[in-house]
Amino acid sequence: MIRASLNVICAATFTLSGSLYAQEYVEHSVSNQTSHQTENPSLNLDFFKNLHFSQFTVDARANQATTVKDPFQAINRPIFTMNDTLDRYILRPIAVQYDEVVPTDVQNSYMNFRSNLREPWSAINQVLQGKPLVAGKSLGRFMINTLTSLGFADTAKRRNLQIEKDDFGTTLGVWGVPSGPYVMLPFFGPSTLRDGAATIPDSYARPQRYFLTNDKAYWSNYALDGVSTRAQLLSLEDLIQGDKYSFIRDAYLQQRAYTITTKRGESLEDTLFSEDPLNEEPMDEEPIDNDDANNEHVPTGQE
Repeated sequence: MIRASLNVICAATFTLSGSLYAQEYVEHSVSNQTSHQTENPSLNLDFFKNLHFSQFTVDARANQATTVKDPFQAINRPIFTMNDTLDRYILRPIAVQYDEVVPTDVQNSYMNFRSNLREPWSAINQVLQGKPLVAGKSLGRFMINTLTSLGFADTAKRRNLQIEKDDFGTTLGVWGVPSGPYVMLPFFGPSTLRDGAATIPDSYARPQRYFLTNDKAYWSNYALDGVSTRAQLLSLEDLIQGDKYSFIRDAYLQQRAYTITTKRGESLEDTLFSEDPLNEEPMDEEPIDNDDANNEHVPTGQE
């Protein structure tokens, strides 16, 4: 089934990506910025022959080389183009009208309702992650918000019970399962092999799947979820710079790596972007002069 909610620009999450315009922009950027961006790989028989098992077990990060984090780029970019074409001509115009016509309070109430329905699944994942106290807080939020407002208001937040979202992809990441390479899924948007597979149990955890037994009602709700999510991202569109495909990919990988790293209580140093996200070549370390070597240096991260 089609997942309407996308996790970054997610940061997007993230919305349906890629467009014919974006593809033209990318081709222009490749021809004029070869020092920053590698040439787009072509999809042919050699592409499949050169695939190796190790490419499927990588833990993709935004600051890795494109060949490491995105070996399927020859497939991902055409899917990106299709997704964003649908977004540009169908989903975004509807989202703009939704944002203009529907009052902000109504939009917020609906988002609270959707978020509240996901609390029990978050609690289950938090138990699987070995965090029973966090799971108890999520269940507490669900009970308070449901009993006081049917979930249309975040009453629990006023009682200092902050939301902590979790899904099965996050749980797998906490367990140490590598993300696998970046993939652009048709209609679903940005993902990885791990997170893409995790959407299957996530989809079965949706309460709407069980109490909206009428197909028309179920898919209408799904479509409304997609429009609501897309409307939230309208204000973030100006943040996109340079190659749209690369920006969305790196933003998604950055957000997922940040989420999983913080939940595991590990250092964030390895999840950061490189200084130039379009620079695919590893940065060379500057040679240290002998005179400088004798001076006192403060180790990185201990200043």
